[in-house]
Amino acid sequence: MSTPHGLGFGAAVIANLYTEVTDEQAHEAVSAAWQRGIRYYDTAPHYGLGLSERRLGAALREHPREEYTVSTKVGRRLEPQTDGGDDLGNGFAVPATHRRVWDFTADGIRRTLDASLERLGLDRVDIVYLHDPDDHAEQAFREGYPALEKLRSEGVVGAIGAGMNQAEMLTRFVRDTDVDVVLCAGRYTLLDQSALTELLPAAVERGVSVVIGGAFNSGLLADPKPGATYNYVQAPGELLDKALRMKEIARRHGITLRAAALAFCAAHPAVTSVLVGARSAGEVHDCADQFATPVPAAFWQELRDTGLLVTEEPS
Repeated sequence: MSTPHGLGFGAAVIANLYTEVTDEQAHEAVSAAWQRGIRYYDTAPHYGLGLSERRLGAALREHPREEYTVSTKVGRRLEPQTDGGDDLGNGFAVPATHRRVWDFTADGIRRTLDASLERLGLDRVDIVYLHDPDDHAEQAFREGYPALEKLRSEGVVGAIGAGMNQAEMLTRFVRDTDVDVVLCAGRYTLLDQSALTELLPAAVERGVSVVIGGAFNSGLLADPKPGATYNYVQAPGELLDKALRMKEIARRHGITLRAAALAFCAAHPAVTSVLVGARSAGEVHDCADQFATPVPAAFWQELRDTGLLVTEEPS
């Protein structure tokens, strides 16, 4: 089984997240990621109504299949529709050629995965996550998870898990099922350590890998300024102030807040990979540079001394 390791590429943004990205820009972003040694790529049917999977698959076709790890997600089935319009209501600047249907049934999961493999141009994926089962917990645990277990036992997928923007249900997956990996977005960052309460300790105890997404909390930790987004909405004033204070401390220690945000996520022993979304080759190179930047211990200590960080990690 390929386990995600180090910096990973989150392929939502190359599916026209909020604004358009050309096929060429998307290809260049994935190529830059490969050039920088990134070998884990995460996608989902939800991202641009399949556009992310198509673009990622096209870019990865140039590389040997055994050299990279790819994950996709199940739980939102795509059904064709002819109503017209766009998908901006769901965050993607693409034509609304399909509609999403929540479906965590065994049949729905197989159909969704088959469609993903076709878009990716692959005969297998390494990891499949149940995607955002927040409001579908009963079906996800009763039908969706056993369906993934079956796919894993058949060798159709290498590893199984769940990907969510919350820590509580992911903790339940870690404790009550035999998942290999969970993807936790936005809940273990410099501004939100809710995953530290139960999820990360449980993952260490059970030997489950944790992939962290949303290291920048959707933008605030990448570039804190008035109007910056936090968890996809405008950041509250007190969080903006906190991020700006962190940015100034980082500057004094000779690093960027981006470097600190990525290092914080990567430092926990449960975390095997940190995903970053990049819509251009330039953004990929910046993220790789920041991820490789050593963060001095004195920086973490100053955050703790000023009350901006209340955990003992990183040391």
